[in-house]
Amino acid sequence: MNAYPNISVIASLIADPSRAVFLEALLDGRALPAGELAYMAGVTPQTASNHLAKLVEGGLLVVERQGRHRYYRLASKEIAFLIETMGSIAPPVQVRSLKQSNQLQQLSFARTCYGHLAGKLGISLCEALLREGYLVDPEDEQAKDYHITERGYQWFTSFGIELQVKPGSRRAIARKCLDWSERRHHLSGLLGEQLERRLSHLEWTRQKSGSRSVEVTEAGKKGLYEMLGISL
Repeated sequence: MNAYPNISVIASLIADPSRAVFLEALLDGRALPAGELAYMAGVTPQTASNHLAKLVEGGLLVVERQGRHRYYRLASKEIAFLIETMGSIAPPVQVRSLKQSNQLQQLSFARTCYGHLAGKLGISLCEALLREGYLVDPEDEQAKDYHITERGYQWFTSFGIELQVKPGSRRAIARKCLDWSERRHHLSGLLGEQLERRLSHLEWTRQKSGSRSVEVTEAGKKGLYEMLGISL
């Protein structure tokens, strides 16, 4: 017997291919019905229900009931961070169809990751903020967060982002998140979420219906280039 947490329980829950599909599909923060998740994983509704019950019991998902319908979502941001991190060290997917290739290209270009932007777009935003001196990469390689400079706070305020944190909050502000498709860091935490919302509000980005993938509008391409020198 040892005193360490029994991570094998969580690992066994994630290890099933169908359950892994469910978890990855919910990384954008949506709550989805069992039928839609079953379709994504290519399993029967009964099989999906059995898998979802195990994920709920294991604390990875929570279920919300609306009338006769049940909707499932990730239990916490920590679960999303775990799944995204595992994706960054997993072997590349074996593309077997044109449809799969298109989906991979779209997700690799831009996608939502539980409230913040990931993919090439997320990487470009993070690197631009670092280049402009709005964020600073800490000298400690083990540090999990970027530092926001005074110049950065001023710029984010002018861009319509207010980073108000309640006293005593342990919420990550500018968290470094390793991107599974780019193998580089993008920005998560409160700042990452606020930035995603602001770009969406400006209609610079638009999430594709029924997907985690995000497209950049013509107004967005122009705005990102003029404000941060990002060329997409």
